[in-house]
Amino acid sequence: MNIYHSNIQKYKASLLELDKDLRGLSAFRLVVFLFSIILIAILANERLIVPTLIILLIFVFGFGLLMRRYNQLAHQKRHNTFLKEINESEVLKLKNKLSCFSTGQAFINSNHAYTSDLDVFGSHSLFQLINRTTTESGSVSLGEWLSEAASKEVILKRQQAIKELKPRLDWRQDFRASGLHFKNPKSEYNKLLAWITTPIELLPHKSKYLIISIFLSIVSTFSIVNYFINGLESDWYIHLTPLILVLFINSRILKKVKPIAEEIIKNTHQNVNVLGGYHSLITKVESEKFDSKILQELQSVLCHENYSAATEIKKLKKILEIFQLRGTKSDFAGGNSFYTVLNKFWIIDIYWILQTEKWKLKNSTYLKSWSSAISEFEVLNSLAGFSYSNPSFAFPKIKEAPYSIHFEMLGHPLINSENRVCNNFNLDGRGEIDMITGSNMAGKSTFLRTIGINLVLAFTGAPCCAKSAEVSSMKIFSSMRTQDNLEEGISSFYAELKRIEQLLKLIQNKEPVFFLLDEMFKGTNSEDRHKGGFSLIKQLEKLNAFGIISTHDLELAKLVEKQDVVTSFSFNSEIKEDDMFFNYELTLGLCKDFNASELMKRSGINILSNISDEPNQKGL
Repeated sequence: MNIYHSNIQKYKASLLELDKDLRGLSAFRLVVFLFSIILIAILANERLIVPTLIILLIFVFGFGLLMRRYNQLAHQKRHNTFLKEINESEVLKLKNKLSCFSTGQAFINSNHAYTSDLDVFGSHSLFQLINRTTTESGSVSLGEWLSEAASKEVILKRQQAIKELKPRLDWRQDFRASGLHFKNPKSEYNKLLAWITTPIELLPHKSKYLIISIFLSIVSTFSIVNYFINGLESDWYIHLTPLILVLFINSRILKKVKPIAEEIIKNTHQNVNVLGGYHSLITKVESEKFDSKILQELQSVLCHENYSAATEIKKLKKILEIFQLRGTKSDFAGGNSFYTVLNKFWIIDIYWILQTEKWKLKNSTYLKSWSSAISEFEVLNSLAGFSYSNPSFAFPKIKEAPYSIHFEMLGHPLINSENRVCNNFNLDGRGEIDMITGSNMAGKSTFLRTIGINLVLAFTGAPCCAKSAEVSSMKIFSSMRTQDNLEEGISSFYAELKRIEQLLKLIQNKEPVFFLLDEMFKGTNSEDRHKGGFSLIKQLEKLNAFGIISTHDLELAKLVEKQDVVTSFSFNSEIKEDDMFFNYELTLGLCKDFNASELMKRSGINILSNISDEPNQKGL
């Protein structure tokens, strides 16, 4: 955390200096402007034409240099502001204060095998803790990585890349800040990718359209000049006729190409910033040297020999920025009057359509791969930042043997380190099932989520919140937060049954699966819950299933332990001098105390010491 605080102070000081420089430059620019105007006015009044023109040229050139310098300083100020905010966000993440970060709400899927149960997305989620992407496609890639376990080969490649990026703090933060200049919450990069693949229409007839547009532009120019020279004569209407005629012909041609032009603007209106972001990020990647295989592979997608993705994207961005001035009659762009006038006389729509289609013909097959490469770089950069901020987290060893999990000092990454309690956890061999019993609030569900979320980290390629870790490649499946759905008429009990059905099918597919079940069949009566729970555990045993179950049902736990179906662990609480204590430490064996009655008492419920099944005699 110290280096982040140090960086914050450094960038604060830099911003004060840049503010001072910008104010000074603004004042100097105003003085130069006023002095130049006065000097030009004096020289012009004295009819000194040559000195006036020289001063005017010097003024225009000098003022242009001042504007360029001002823009450079303004850009540097924005960049340093982003760097300061990046370090501030790192401090917040270290404190697990995540409310101000993007939740990844778009990736929430209640039917997913584990993301809803393990706080992968949503408020106070793993996505918020890890995400350091700036593009929409980067955010989507991170969502995909967290939602699906990678193969061992891919995990090891990612680990190597993350370890290489991890110590490059300045480069990583500069890379992220470069993307923040162009961050656009309204971006529609999928629409951009779809537009890039649409067929070209004018380019196959390029010669015809260029000849027509050049000829009519020349005629328009001569018609305008002719009218201004002879427009004040008595027969002015004769000189106006060619101009009206050429404008009519131009309008007919523009009407023909109008749908193409408006389609280009419609599909790229929100994406010029996206291209700017890609260009800025790719430039940073192209100029850096990498050693790990995956980073080199991604870099080679973006630049090889004399072909540069950054150069090509910059070209398209410039084309579209100018074309956006055209606007349309729809509600997303009003257009630029200067462009409209030029277009009517010189049919510049044709030129810009041909430019965009020429770019598409050359690069349409590459843009998606460029987008994917830079998105993957952003995700690796995010994971490297997460690893750098948590140096005690260990990269897991991915074992060849299936059905194996070993964690030493395992903790939950979303719990502040000052309050985090760590436990060892080991589970080896197909058919092994652990059962955890415990009193209310003792930590059973949190421990299941701790195991699950660390497996998500491991299978993403990230380090785990543990001193050491060894895991096998496998699928994760959980049933912990089943809820009813009033719209679809589904009760929580039925929703849980559907989850169990998914699990059984997954296990029967013979793929390695690690399951997490919390309080089975809690939506039905105690007798059916007991019977159903025991039956399910026996079925999982026959299927050689591999996983962990938590329950409040002590009788069920005793029964399955007696039959040697599971290995029992527990979390316990202790009451001392009317205060309840939880140590959140995993203990071998069944839970020895249950605190529900005590908790009910503390809520104001008068717990009866003896419950009789005799009829109530009240009123007799």
